[in-house]
Amino acid sequence: MRHRRVFLTLLLAMLAVPDVAESQIKISSRASSIQVGGRVHAQYAASSVGGADNDFFLRRVRLIADITLSDFVAARVQPDFARGKIALQDVYVRLGSSSKFRVWVGQFKRAFDIFKLSSSTDLSIIERDARVEGVSGCSGVSGICSYSRLTEQLKYAERDQGIKIDGSSGRLSYQATLTNGTGINVSDENDAKSYSGRVTFAASEKVSLSGQLGVHDYLIESAEKSTARGIAWGGDVEFGTWRDGAHIQASIIRGDNWKSLDSSNSEATFFTTQIVASYYTEHRGQLAGIEPLLRLSFGDPDTAVGKNAGTVVTPGLMFYLQGKSKIGANLDIYSPQSGDTALSFKVQTYLYF
Repeated sequence: MRHRRVFLTLLLAMLAVPDVAESQIKISSRASSIQVGGRVHAQYAASSVGGADNDFFLRRVRLIADITLSDFVAARVQPDFARGKIALQDVYVRLGSSSKFRVWVGQFKRAFDIFKLSSSTDLSIIERDARVEGVSGCSGVSGICSYSRLTEQLKYAERDQGIKIDGSSGRLSYQATLTNGTGINVSDENDAKSYSGRVTFAASEKVSLSGQLGVHDYLIESAEKSTARGIAWGGDVEFGTWRDGAHIQASIIRGDNWKSLDSSNSEATFFTTQIVASYYTEHRGQLAGIEPLLRLSFGDPDTAVGKNAGTVVTPGLMFYLQGKSKIGANLDIYSPQSGDTALSFKVQTYLYF
């Protein structure tokens, strides 16, 4: 009941969110200016799998402090308080006064996957990995065989600690990361490092094409605890922009499933692809806009093994209240090549301030 009361309170608060919620608070400190904002995402998720929990919970409760010391030095601190725990998300210092070249030091998203790099405040899908409670059969990564389940659990597209460079010139932009490889808020476990790189070409005002490469280091659990590396690569295309008519993101990734070893003790090769299409229509009155969406996702954790892949189809609908504050519903339909189809219905409120 406590989760339900929290969820309904947030929903009512969003329906009455004032104009000031779209303006972040600005504070002057001893040596800088600080812009404070945040997000609260409350979710209800129900699964068709027998025995699975159907739950109300706080998916994200984040405060964001963007700190500006000068034209050359900026920083961000973003803690998350969801589920009664404190976990740091983005925490970095950024150096650079030119858009052509900047250096980041701290914790941030690796330079790889378009869906992970897109903010949860913008995405029309509620859960990137389309998780279905009670389903756990995907080789190496558990859960379901979906695009983001593979890229995130194999740590090609997760937050990590290290150094990043990025920049843009004309129609080209780039970003590259050198990180520990152990993921969010975790110290390194060896002397090796993980590498990621991404290059984007803006073919027009509405179309951009990108290619990416990720090299992930990991320990082989043996007496010697030697280090090995998994490699993933792919490309993606984006058409349109957020909250402006048609918007499409599509990606294809192939690489080493280093969590799933075959009989020869070498990594399995995974393949995954996903497309998310939505259409935003502006409205007047209590609703700022309505956005229907559709996701198609395919994940094969080991291309050398038959009938172990899965497909996700997600129809959904978003109701925008103001800016990025919205209410959305998704129906994730997971169909494995071997096994029964499973469903997950999710409703989430997004409070952005």
